[in-house]
Amino acid sequence: MSLGDASLRALAHPVRLRIMSLLTGAELTAADVARALGITHANASYHLRHLSAGGLIAAAGEEKIRGGLAKRYRCTAAQRLTTDVWVDPAAWRAARDRIAEAVRHLRDAAVPPGTPGAIRAVAVIELEPQPGPPDEMGESVP
Repeated sequence: MSLGDASLRALAHPVRLRIMSLLTGAELTAADVARALGITHANASYHLRHLSAGGLIAAAGEEKIRGGLAKRYRCTAAQRLTTDVWVDPAAWRAARDRIAEAVRHLRDAAVPPGTPGAIRAVAVIELEPQPGPPDEMGESVP
């Protein structure tokens, strides 16, 4: 799946990336997103509209809330995985190594373009640990 200009623009905000992470595993309303991220309902709705316009999320249904209707949203790209979590450095290294192995597997299995029955697989993966809070020695933990 290729990301077009509209999708890339929709992802060009840190709040929208966090929303994508939330919607990867659940269908949520704007109120749910607002509570989870500590932002206003209006702000959550604004960012959800941008993600929807970019084709990254879609309405998954509606639910009645206090006499009104609230849309539930879901991620539309099943193979687009995002996460923003805190993990132990050993878990980070293990995940990084498994992802590197999966990429090597794809490269090793590559066939010439246009081979009958073959599909094009595109994977763009950027893994970078973010500095954490200082540890007891004052060092930033990767």
